[in-house]
Amino acid sequence: MKKNIFRSVEFWKASIMPLPDHAFFELLRTVFGKIKTPFNKQNLVGDLEKFLTNGDIQKNIASYIDKNDTRIIAAVAVLNEPTAAELDAFFDGELDNTELHDMVINLEERFILYRFMDKDQNTSRLALNPILEPVLEPYTACLSSLFPSFSDITHNKTGKQNLPSFDDRILAALLSFVSQNETFFIREGRIRQRILNMAAAIFPDLQLEPVIGGLQALGLFLANGDMLLPDFIRFDAFGKLDRLERMEYCTAGILCYYDSPMNETSPWLLRAKLRKFTAFIHNFYASLDPDKLYPLVTLRRLVFILLRNNNEINYDMLIKAMEQTGLLISDSNQRWQKPTLPSEGATARKTAAGNGAIGATVATVAMDSPFTLLMYPEIAYNDAVEIASISRVTETGLNVRFEINKDAAVSAFNRGISAAAAIELLQRLSGNRIDENLAFTLLDWEKRHKEVSLCKGLVLSLSPERRYLAETKPLSKYINAILAPGIYMIHENMEEKVYAALKKAGITIFARPIAVSHADDGDTAADSGFFFPRLDTAAAHREKIRQFLPPKKENGIDISASAPSASALIEGFHSIIGKMRLGAEERDELAARINRRLVLCESQLKDAVVRYEKLEARGLDYTGKTMIAKQAIARQSPVEVSWPGRQKQESVIGIPKTLEKTEGESVLVIEPLRDAASIPGDTVRIPGNTVRIPLGKISLLRRIKKSIFENNNNN
Repeated sequence: MKKNIFRSVEFWKASIMPLPDHAFFELLRTVFGKIKTPFNKQNLVGDLEKFLTNGDIQKNIASYIDKNDTRIIAAVAVLNEPTAAELDAFFDGELDNTELHDMVINLEERFILYRFMDKDQNTSRLALNPILEPVLEPYTACLSSLFPSFSDITHNKTGKQNLPSFDDRILAALLSFVSQNETFFIREGRIRQRILNMAAAIFPDLQLEPVIGGLQALGLFLANGDMLLPDFIRFDAFGKLDRLERMEYCTAGILCYYDSPMNETSPWLLRAKLRKFTAFIHNFYASLDPDKLYPLVTLRRLVFILLRNNNEINYDMLIKAMEQTGLLISDSNQRWQKPTLPSEGATARKTAAGNGAIGATVATVAMDSPFTLLMYPEIAYNDAVEIASISRVTETGLNVRFEINKDAAVSAFNRGISAAAAIELLQRLSGNRIDENLAFTLLDWEKRHKEVSLCKGLVLSLSPERRYLAETKPLSKYINAILAPGIYMIHENMEEKVYAALKKAGITIFARPIAVSHADDGDTAADSGFFFPRLDTAAAHREKIRQFLPPKKENGIDISASAPSASALIEGFHSIIGKMRLGAEERDELAARINRRLVLCESQLKDAVVRYEKLEARGLDYTGKTMIAKQAIARQSPVEVSWPGRQKQESVIGIPKTLEKTEGESVLVIEPLRDAASIPGDTVRIPGNTVRIPLGKISLLRRIKKSIFENNNNN
């Protein structure tokens, strides 16, 4: 850790001193037994400090620290004094919340953790005891226990890395697919089943709906009624990014789709969210080691740390989106790896041109038949998009294949791409290996395309006395066709230039109707101001993650190397109470303290003040269940209750309200906590919602022990 994770001893003392008397003296009695009067809290805390500073005591504390203790100690250090709820969220999916609560209480009883009130945020926080810094500091660096990773990379054996990820070829393939299927939606943005079936055959490894939704969020595709149309201007702008950045933007778009429906987010809010998501993904991806495999728990915790005060990103959705674009790939054991994406033009293929010499034309497509081509991974983004604009995708998988057919060619001609330009593109990318029949056919299709025209554009109307303007040099070059005397067709993108030409010709008064704008209709696609800023490398941000990832080899100090083992200590202390004259309840209580690893020296047994505290009762132990229920009601302690249901064992965690007598039988009334698995003290009750369980029916009644600091939270 870069920062000091231990506060001063004086701060620790200041957190102990304000404890209520019953909690303060209960804590001290576990160490010193009977406490002589008159009581002086300050002196007692000083005695406690001396006790915990003793070298033999510290060795025994270290001996008791087990794997779970290590993880919690390291987590409190990494999270920098978390709340109980934050610690719970950090261990979500690995430790049961009630189990984690018990572990934290145990660490407090053993003086390893303590709580203090953060007055700025009005919340209780967990911290590491500074007196035990020599013991605990080595465990704070045990990051591999929190962020496990593996080096046994097996993807190359399975061939999974050899499959095409969501790269520029897939983007081009999607452009082609959408261009050839304009009737895309049924209603409310739902993709037609026919389209989904076609996509499943062409894109077997792609989930079409989130991917299309993500590309819509980026503005690369525009929804217009039942049609989905590519925005070629934005596709061109997308090419100004590098290959990795494009994949990161696509991932962020998919994450936006998962996060909220397209029609529920304004374009401006979506744009801000998209850029925030992209920046996070960029730095998160850069921080991972491509030579490591990460289990889900590690990825989740890294995301949790980075977004600790910002819950905008759901880590499960994030991982799912990164898998969609190939930024993360998983093996059969549910471990994720960051693949190394090839850069554009990373691998050169020698061609017949130049006799294979270095510097010869690099072929990035292969014509495997006169009208079909394979696209290589090394193809530049702009070339891939141009190929997609003149062809129809037929396959993605081990190969990415396109077909040049009449419909695709006509679509290209309609966008102003000439047959000559298409032929030149194919010649360049294939290394001059296109079939003559393909070139002839493209030219023939273009000839037929020009024979019948249905034009879309601007109409210029000139009165008889103004028709001379159509023959002037400034204006004539913009006229595509004469539709009728005085009626001229002009390309729709030439409006401003025609306007300037008319002014140059001296025309200052003319009709120019203003078109109705739909830019504010809530559709992201209408926001033409969208652009893709380059991503900041943010080395410092990535270091924020890297400091939590385990180094190649951890050099933790084993302070317990010269100390006895935990089992030897426990066995020795049990041997001592075996020789003591004790009642059954006293013996049970001391045995329980030993097993909870609260006993650090022999005097804690011989001078012990024993107040037996039963925490759970089962089955036919009706008296035990009654006693625990009454204790819990009096202290308002949470309880865990289990009983046999019709289909399975039922259970609830809640606050006991009362023990009622109904027809001679005791019934426990419980107010459930909102989340039955949540840590007590960080839960919310549901007023008026109660569960009534006959005491005799209960198979397990367990009082969940409170933190000794819990009643001090408001001090």
